[in-house]
Amino acid sequence: MRQKQCTHIHQTIKRTMTNKKYILGVYEDEDVLLHAIENIRAAGTKIYTVFSPYPVHGIDDALGIERSRLPIAAFLYGLTGLAFALWMQIYMLGFDWPMIIGGKPHIALPAFIPVSFELTVLFTAHGMVITFLIISGLYPKLKVPVMDVRSTDDKFIMAIEVKEGVTDVNQLNTLLRNNGAIEVNEKEVTK
Repeated sequence: MRQKQCTHIHQTIKRTMTNKKYILGVYEDEDVLLHAIENIRAAGTKIYTVFSPYPVHGIDDALGIERSRLPIAAFLYGLTGLAFALWMQIYMLGFDWPMIIGGKPHIALPAFIPVSFELTVLFTAHGMVITFLIISGLYPKLKVPVMDVRSTDDKFIMAIEVKEGVTDVNQLNTLLRNNGAIEVNEKEVTK
């Protein structure tokens, strides 16, 4: 009975894990890569992602990735921090425990600038980090498959997902090689 349960659980886990196949184009030069991205997208092929050892200027536009709205969120977090800082200082020094320090009135806005600045920065930084982690789906113990270890050293890797019965692998290999790929590999990833 126990062995049947273990077998059933193992089969359920196996069904939930999916294997995806990718064609990887390996590039040596970022300019060649940018032109290849434009040509491959113009040919109607959807690029899954591009792995790069360092940031490449213009790659987001070439891939058609929208501009991030994180700066808007940062501005709103900063306003929240500023409002909280002002409210906190006005309440504490004006109503909760009013004190005259150095001949200044209870509510002296110029004296509130340092604390307001610090809380604005604190709220902005923490809010941006938390928002980025949530939007990106990053969480503890996340295992990200490495498509090609050379993408952390000196090569640029373009990954294109292969869909069974839809993608012609030979045509895709030819397209990548004609657009400057020094090698084309297949990679199966379990997710």
